[in-house]
Amino acid sequence: MNIVILDALTYGDTTLAGFDTLGEVIVHQTTSADETAERVRDAEVIVTNKVVINDAVMESAPNLKLICIAATGMNNIDHDSAARRGITVKNVAGYSTDAVVQHTFSMLFYLMGHSRYYDEYVKSGEWQREAVFAHIGPSFSELRGKTWGVIGLGEIGRNVAKIASAFGANVCYYSTSGKNENSDFEKTTLSRLIENSDIISIHAPLNPLTENLISHSELLQMKDGAVLLNLGRGGIVDEDALSVIIDVKPIFVGLDVLVKEPMKTPHPLLAVKHPERLYITPHIAWTSREARERLIAATIDNIKTFVTA
Repeated sequence: MNIVILDALTYGDTTLAGFDTLGEVIVHQTTSADETAERVRDAEVIVTNKVVINDAVMESAPNLKLICIAATGMNNIDHDSAARRGITVKNVAGYSTDAVVQHTFSMLFYLMGHSRYYDEYVKSGEWQREAVFAHIGPSFSELRGKTWGVIGLGEIGRNVAKIASAFGANVCYYSTSGKNENSDFEKTTLSRLIENSDIISIHAPLNPLTENLISHSELLQMKDGAVLLNLGRGGIVDEDALSVIIDVKPIFVGLDVLVKEPMKTPHPLLAVKHPERLYITPHIAWTSREARERLIAATIDNIKTFVTA
């Protein structure tokens, strides 16, 4: 098989040696839209994470048989064109659940415990001048007894809900599609979830139902001191609205996903007056070493399965 890997940089230091057992492999660290068609011209298999494979790209690759998406999301592929051309498309699901759940709680505890403040307080030398052993600055609360609202109760959302419950939180959820039913947790409306929750975490896909789901009115509805975490997709939280509301209302927000990635400057969220209320990570929730290893192994298995089918 002639295999072309288009954006290997997205897999970090994870070894790609397993692909070598499958055929001739060409690895590109990154691939721009202008470079894609030329690079896949002789490919039988394309491996892509985020590089777009549209009809024109498929047209340029007459030997193409299989597109492997080394990710769960598949919106970078023209599926109608692939079907019309008899090209199989395979993705990988479930590989990053544990990593995303873990990062959800990492973000929560960073914000909820005011970790930035306390770390900087000690490193600044201020603690050394204290008269007593403990410096009590910004107050933090326990998770037990708090209401945690989950937006999107898929596999990741369910696991977050289970762990939140183990901490003693009261969990409710809002199904963005309206289809999810889970008797273990209370199903509610979006408005009630936002009004009642001390913590809100988003684990939903971006689609017409979820785009700007959390905007000005929803942010203003939140309790003072509440924490909002978006680990779903950029665009679910209205970034322009957030940049305004976070400075006039004491809420805390953690974002692992943004509308444009990498983040572009100037950006309204980089100019907020209360940066201590905002925690942004560069779309890393899915990137634990184990998750990346599972992703590559599953992608290789997808190729093997296709070849032996």
